[in-house]
Formats: sequence, C-alpha cells, structure tokens
Amino acid sequence: MKIVVIGTGYVGLVSGACFADFGHDVTCVDKDQKKLDMLHAGEMPIWEPGLERLVKQNVADGRLSFTGNLEEALPGAQAIFIAVGTPSRRGDGHADLTYVYAAVREIAQTMKDKAVIVTKSTVPVGTGDEIAKILEEENAPEGTVVASNPEFLREGAAIVDFKHPDRILVGAEDDWAREVLTEIYRPLFLNKAPMLFTSRRTAELTKYAANAFLATKISFINEMADICEAVGADVQELARGIGLDGRIGPKFLHPGPGYGGSCFPKDTLALLKTAQDFGVDSNIVSTVVKFNDDRKEAMAGRVAKALGGDLKGKKIGLLGLTFKPNTDDMREAPSIPLVAGLIEGGAEVHAFDPVGMEEARKILHEDIRYVEQPYDVADDADALVICTEWDSFRGLDLSRMKGLMRGKALVDLRNVYEREEAERAGLDYYPVGR
Repeated sequence: MKIVVIGTGYVGLVSGACFADFGHDVTCVDKDQKKLDMLHAGEMPIWEPGLERLVKQNVADGRLSFTGNLEEALPGAQAIFIAVGTPSRRGDGHADLTYVYAAVREIAQTMKDKAVIVTKSTVPVGTGDEIAKILEEENAPEGTVVASNPEFLREGAAIVDFKHPDRILVGAEDDWAREVLTEIYRPLFLNKAPMLFTSRRTAELTKYAANAFLATKISFINEMADICEAVGADVQELARGIGLDGRIGPKFLHPGPGYGGSCFPKDTLALLKTAQDFGVDSNIVSTVVKFNDDRKEAMAGRVAKALGGDLKGKKIGLLGLTFKPNTDDMREAPSIPLVAGLIEGGAEVHAFDPVGMEEARKILHEDIRYVEQPYDVADDADALVICTEWDSFRGLDLSRMKGLMRGKALVDLRNVYEREEAERAGLDYYPVGR
C-alpha cells in the first residue's frame, strides 16, 4: 500500500520506517530542509536505538523515501498519516493544533484522489471532527475520510513497541477507513496484536487517558517513596509487594525525580484543559501535575540536604541529563529544574550524558560544564548525583569515583545502586524511598 507520513519527528520517522519495513511504499514529508538533508545523507535527526539501521535498509530497498514536496508524494496514497508536533500552547496548556490544521489544509488543497487522513499525532477530543470540516471547506476529493490512530511508543523502545504492540487502536466512523487501516497493520496479525476499533472521539481520548494513568502511577510510587523515607520502609520492596498484584502490575512503579519527556507533561495538561472545556472536574490528574512539578523542583534540595544544607561553593557531578535512558530527548527532563536549583544555590555543576549533551546545551543553564566520560564528573566533586538510569552507569567503579572526589555523597535519584556497595566504596549513600 502507498502511505504518506507528514512529519519526520519522533512519531513520524519511527512510524514511516516501520510501515516501510512491513513492505508498504512510504514517503515521509517534512518542511524542515535540514532534517531532509540529514535523512538523505543517512543521518538521523533523533536518537533511537535501531532506527538508523531500519531507515537505511528500507531506503536502500526502495520502500522509504523523504521529500519536502507534498504534491510529489500524494499521488496513489490511500492513507495519509499526520505526525506533526502538538506542543502545549502557551498560557492555557491546551494542545497547539496549528501544525495539524495547516497540514490538513495543504493536503486537502493538493490531493487529487480520495484517501484516509489519519491522525497519528496526539490530539484532543474533537480534532477529527474539525479535520473533517476543513477537508469539506477545502473541497477535498469526495470519499476522503478521517480516522484516529494514536501511537503508544516508548522512547528508547519505539521500534519494538511498534512491531509488538499491546494493541492497535483505530477510531473511525466508516467501513473504508477501518478496511484501509486493517490492511496497513495486517503484518502485525502474525503476532496476534489485538486491533481495537472505536469511535474517533474515544480513540482521541484513550491516548490521553493512557498517559495520564501512567503519570498517576509514577506520582503514586514517588509519594509512597516519601512516606517510606519518613517511616523507615523500603519503597522498592513495597513496589514489588503491590506490583505482584495482577490488578496493579509492576510497571511504572520505579521511584525517582519525577516524569518528563515529550508526552506525559503536555498530555496531562491537555487532558485537564479538555475536562475544563467540557465542565468536568479532573482532580486526580490536576493533583498529579502539581505533585510532579513540585517533586522535580525539590530535587536540588535533596542534594543540598546531603551536603549539610548548603550548596554554595560545592561542586556537583551530575550523571545523566535526558528524561530517560536510550534517548537524547531533553523535553521536560527532571535535570532541568535540578541544574537550575543547584546553580541558583551557588553550586558548580559538571555533567555527563551518553547521548544527550548536544540537546542539553540548547536548554540547560549556560554555566553548566560538560565532560567527556562519567568518571570526569567525579573529579574534585563534593557530591555525585545520578539523574538518569543509563545502563552504562550501573557498573561504575564506585571506589574509583570516591578516589577522584573531594567529598563522599552519592545522591542516587534512580536507585541504581545498593547502599552496601556504595558504603563499601567509602561513599555516603542517599537513595529515594529507601
């Protein structure tokens, strides 16, 4: 099947490459010439394990191409996926649909034959209805229909998630859209991936509900971690104790400095805005948003407490900057308020991240110093802080780290290490919830 994907960001590029790997003929369209130049040169504009190999293979096999010319891409396409950004709108937290609607208008004005317009971007309830109105206003070819097909991809594991999904969710109001999307995803039926058909509005809301629930689970275990610290319990044992309950499950029960990334922060805000627009109180989600913001802001205070309450003149070695491992994504990362708080308190910050430092330089405080390898952050440091749980941080020689340091505090915001091994190396260990 001929497929067009609008946008070569995280969702668009991963989806396009995976569709091509299924055997479909895929053209990805983007207005950003710099991205297109990179892709034509075999370079990835995002860091995602396995993506470069997947893209190069499908380009070489002639199933995947990139262009800035929509008119060139559309002929013969039965499905057009919209995968452009929907960032939080300044001022009210609502999803900014400027790029979505602009793409729809351009598609409607350019297409010559009917197609299924599919929103892959995360969009609020009713967006599909508005897209249908725009298509009618712009006199799109008769028979053109709109469907919702939200993505449920984890950064760092997106290709596996796409090819082995828990479910494929399609929101559609007509049989042809369901038939087209069934054919697109038919290769996944060998893995017995369930395909769930709903109304468009239900599909749009389901994506937000899923992310809000996971954000709630993270905030819950972080609150339990605080209680564990107060009463002398172990949050990791607690998490296992509740996670073995099949009604709860073990995933997303890992305490830390709070959630970040491109999805949970903006999607919880957008869900709150939707509830507000429809006159519904959303007390649980609003509490989760506030709790998470407060938690990220409080992390610098944890470091200060480990140093006797004063950061002034202290040198902090920071391990990890991205919001999670296996990505270079710095959006809403806990390291952002952490670094700001440390520097505001008078500390000097040296940091290392395996892949995120280029992105970090665009966002973090200009006074931060970046080093070449993890042991460099320990040089003359008063405290080490683990902010992102990269695998390469799990086997560090703690005795070597201690030998390079001026102080001996290890603030482990991800519970990577055990107290015993840290103390054997001569470090004072400060975990979360233990």
